[in-house]
Formats: sequence, C-alpha cells, structure tokens
Amino acid sequence: MENRIYFVDVTNRDGVQTSRLGLAKLQKTIINLMLDDMGITQSEFGFPTTMHELNYLNANLELVEWNVITNTKLSGWMRAISGDVEQSFKNVPKLKNCNLSQSTSEQMIYGKYMGKKTPDDILKMTCEAVECAVDKGAQIIGVNAEDASRSDINFLIKLAKEVKKAGAYRFRYCDTLGYEDPQTTYERIYQIAKEAQMPIELHFHNDLGMAVACSVMGARAAIDAGVDAYINTAINGMGERAGNADLVSCLLAVLKSAGFKNSKYKIDPKIDLSKSWKLAKYTAYAFGVPIPINQPAVGDNAFAHESGIHADGALKDRRNYELYDYEELGRGEPEIIETGRMITTGEYGGIKGFRNVYDKLELEFHDEHEARNILELARYANVHTQKPLTESELKFIYYYPDIAAKVMTVSPYYCPEGAIKDRVDAHLLTLPKHII
Repeated sequence: MENRIYFVDVTNRDGVQTSRLGLAKLQKTIINLMLDDMGITQSEFGFPTTMHELNYLNANLELVEWNVITNTKLSGWMRAISGDVEQSFKNVPKLKNCNLSQSTSEQMIYGKYMGKKTPDDILKMTCEAVECAVDKGAQIIGVNAEDASRSDINFLIKLAKEVKKAGAYRFRYCDTLGYEDPQTTYERIYQIAKEAQMPIELHFHNDLGMAVACSVMGARAAIDAGVDAYINTAINGMGERAGNADLVSCLLAVLKSAGFKNSKYKIDPKIDLSKSWKLAKYTAYAFGVPIPINQPAVGDNAFAHESGIHADGALKDRRNYELYDYEELGRGEPEIIETGRMITTGEYGGIKGFRNVYDKLELEFHDEHEARNILELARYANVHTQKPLTESELKFIYYYPDIAAKVMTVSPYYCPEGAIKDRVDAHLLTLPKHII
C-alpha cells in the first residue's frame, strides 16, 4: 500500500494547556465529534492519569462503542513510565490507543532528571512502558521523544528501534521548543524514518513561526523514506506559548502548495476539508479566542479584496488572487444574526423559553418528563461552559443525555490524609480566616 499523510489533532491535550485558557469537558466532546465528522484520523483527547478527566474520557469512549465516533481514533497521553501506564488503563479501561512521552535531549535528561537518569535509563524506562501498554491491550502505541529537535540523532534512532521491538507502532518527533527549521526537519526525519522504518509523528511548536512549515516538511521526509506520516495539529494553532501547528493550515499546505503536487503525497482519504470553517468557528468560541483576521483559510480577510487591482482581478477570475476556493472550506453561507427578540436557555432558564429554543432546532419532546430532564442538563451545561449553548451542544444533550451527564460530572479527588486530615477533623477548633 502507498504511504499517506495522516492527521492527529492534539487540541484536547496540548491545545488545552494554553496558559490562562481551557475548555469545558462538554466543549472537548463537541470538538471530538466535529473532528470525527471532518474525518480527522486521530484525536489525542486527554490525560488518563488526571482525575478530573476520567468521566469525560470514559464517556467519549462510550461514544466510540455506540458508533457515534467512527472515523477518529481517540488516544490518551501519559508519561512513558510503566506505573503511569498501569494507572491509565485502570482509570480508563476501554482505552485502546496511547502516546507515551519521554524526554530525550541531553538538556532535559540532565536538566529535568537532575542527573538521576542516564540515556540508558531512558531507553529501559520507555521500553518497559511500551511493554506494559502492550500487556494492557493497547492497539496503537506511539512513543513521544520530547525535545527531539535538540536530541542526538543517533540516540533517537536507537530509541525508535528499541520501542518498535517492544511493541510501539509510531515514533513521535517532538519539536518541543519550536527550535527546528524546515530544512533540518527534513534531514533528521528522513534519517530516523529510513533507519527505524516505522511511521513518524510530527509534533511542532510555533515559537519561531515555523510549526506548519516544519510539520509538512517532516511529513514529506517520512513519505520519501517509505513510511506513513502523522502530522500533529491543533485547531486554530492553539497550544502552549506560541501554539502548535494549525490544523487547517497544515491540510492546505499538503493539498495546495507547490512542493506537494507530486501524487505520492496523499492525505487520509476520509478527511473532508469542507468541515474546516465550522470546526474553527466553534473552537474559537469555546476557547474565547477570536480567529485572527489574517488567519489562513478561516480568517475574516482570507478571501477579502480591497485594492483596485486585486478586486478587479478577483472579479474577473478568482484564480487571479485566490489559491483555493472558500467553498472548499465550508464557507460562503450567510450567517444569520438575530436582531429582534431572542429567547435563550441557560442556568436559570425556564421550561417555556427552553421549549422555544428546541422548537427552533426542530427537536420534539415526547412528554414533560423528557423535556424537564433535558432542561436540567442544559442548565448544568450552561454552568459547565459559562457560555450560551451552541446548536451542536444543545443537540448533543438532546440525543445523548446520559453521556452528556457523565461528561459534565466531575467528582473532586479529595481524600484528606496527614496534616490536612488533622485540620479537617479539628474544624470546630479552627478559627475563621479572613479571605476577602
């Protein structure tokens, strides 16, 4: 079979680590559903060792079981430590796909482990973690080389070969600091792929503004070396510091750029580019971060022309000044904004207004019990997201109320021991503290 370029979106794992921002679990679920609708190969949907993620993770895997999510594989992220792998599969028993992360650069081995680990220790720990995941029934195991772009290339090749023997399927090259450039990316990825002969994931950060360029050049190198490529992306380029490689930009770069016209650079055939606009708009709303006006493909000015020469040329033939069509991205339909009376539903909404909202969605309730149960879930969802609910969110609550309830349920991990238990047990003797 010919090699292809696949896409692993990390919005729900790396994107949510954007400082001072985040997503509610319901919003993460809607993003998974939209990624699936778009045919994106995989979503790294969260952290199976993080307690507040567990209901959300398990509920989304139920959506997989119910054939609601059918195109997009859901994968969990964890450290490449066998104890973390054990805990992850205990917490999320239906987990089938995982990425195990390990620091590989000299800077991080000695700067994070403080001299307590050697490169040989890293190899041993990582292989043990892979073997543990195999033992737990994992189907697709990826190994992340954190700070790979500053790691010794021979060590990376050795690591890739060893984890492949242990049962890993993919090797993730992480440009954790956005340090790489397209040329060095191509050279290093080609060498690793050629030597290890296993699929390569490309995970690039945007600290130098080259995340998209490096991602697609890394993918090209993998294909040229005879293996599949998996580009890691985040919707709208969200992520730590300057963000990750933007999903739509990477797709367009592979589909439309001059260097990828060769027919051997093909993407996952399930991907539907026309769902891009809806996904980008929802994610911007969920994060509360507007799409930049000059964002490729989905920014407000992506297809706007003002100068006389450009406007004249675009009107005569769009190809004069547009590389691709806005219709390809799902753009072009007018957006209707209510300027008169508007009824919304929220945490304090009543049954009459609630029914009005669902009537507009052409969704009916079979009896009063059903209506009032969905109303309560919609109220909780509004508390949960702290935003007016979108059409997608309202429909999800209507069709999958049990899953919605689980997704929005967080049971705080609170088990007082030691000093805090002493303090809690002695609460009657504790003097009030001035907080405000």
